[in-house]
Amino acid sequence: MRLVQVTIPAGKRDAVLGALDDEGIDYVVSDETSGRDYTGVAYFPLPNEAVEPVLERLRDVGVDDDGYTVIVEANTVVSRRFEQLQERYAEEEDEDRIARQELTARAGDLAPSLSTYAIMTVVSAVIATAGLMLDSPAVVVGSMVIAPLIGPAMATSVGTVVDDREMFRRGVKLQIFGLLLAVASAGLFAFLIRSVHLIPPLADVTSIPEIRERIAPDFLSLVVALGAGVAGVISLSTGVSTALVGVMIAVALIPPAATVGIGLAWGQPLVSLGSAVLLLVNVLSINLAALVVLWYKGYRPSQWFRADDAQSATITRIGVLIASIVLLSAFLGGVTLDSFDRATTEEEIRVGAEEIVHEAGATVIEIEVEHTNTAVFQQPSGVVVTVGVPPGEPTPAIVERLNAMADRVADRDVTTEVRFVTVDRAA
Repeated sequence: MRLVQVTIPAGKRDAVLGALDDEGIDYVVSDETSGRDYTGVAYFPLPNEAVEPVLERLRDVGVDDDGYTVIVEANTVVSRRFEQLQERYAEEEDEDRIARQELTARAGDLAPSLSTYAIMTVVSAVIATAGLMLDSPAVVVGSMVIAPLIGPAMATSVGTVVDDREMFRRGVKLQIFGLLLAVASAGLFAFLIRSVHLIPPLADVTSIPEIRERIAPDFLSLVVALGAGVAGVISLSTGVSTALVGVMIAVALIPPAATVGIGLAWGQPLVSLGSAVLLLVNVLSINLAALVVLWYKGYRPSQWFRADDAQSATITRIGVLIASIVLLSAFLGGVTLDSFDRATTEEEIRVGAEEIVHEAGATVIEIEVEHTNTAVFQQPSGVVVTVGVPPGEPTPAIVERLNAMADRVADRDVTTEVRFVTVDRAA
């Protein structure tokens, strides 16, 4: 529920109060004595879903933007007419949808001042870098909690659908600035870590699991980003807290940005490439999902003659976002296919090795498939099979068979190593 306060222009009092009466709205009017071109202030409670259509009706009868309209949350309204009004609008509108005016105000509030935004972004990127280098999921999650990235993403989409070009431009600028600042901060901090040896010497950062997860993005990454965008705009448009959803959006942006900086600091371009693609796909997908959901929920500019411009801009920007995501998805598709092929090859090697070892009368203890040391696309390079044999029994001659099988399955020359261990079991 909302309590609305509207200034009534001189000469429009009867029209405004008549419109409120026609809507069946309880109101209170106080006289305006400030000497300006207004004769009074009307106070009236409204259900959430009634705010936007009622304000549009008042605009039609003469309430203009030169005055002021205040919308505040109301916890309780005791009125029989209000209950009837609530029932009527519950049937006509989405009861969880806040008014366009509230949406615009909330989106503007989510985009902080430049200094605050910059400081929080730097701190978040540095903490994420530390968490990645320490292989600590808890620290990485902590960095996401303080990341201020939800505001610019939501402001960009809201500015598009309501044709607020200033809000759109500010959202885009803050997103670009924030991501570049996060990458630069992470890169400088990672270079400091490497230079002063804050961690043991590390030749390959892909050996750290938390980093390795961000350098080979597949199509599931696209699902995560789209889901974050949808959740962000739904939380914004329903008036609920966006704090937790902001963490979800930061999940898709801060760790990949930090990984780009780490790759640059370690001089591993493939690390930066893979994580940069993930970062771009995520930010584009978040903006796309937010834009589509806002348009679907019916948000439009306040003036009808600007609706066509907003629709044209929305369609154009959705098309650009989709084209960009499709282009980057070629990389995601390659990684997804590579992951599938790698998993299939590993499984075939494991099955083939087990058959050969069992035929020789021995027991498979462990099968390890090694891969080429590349950041993104990997191929099998070696197979290590640990075989258990009973005490006193000769070791079976299976190395050549295992090597031939591994070469055939991997379709390349693979180094095969067999380790024999004595296995004794009590009766």
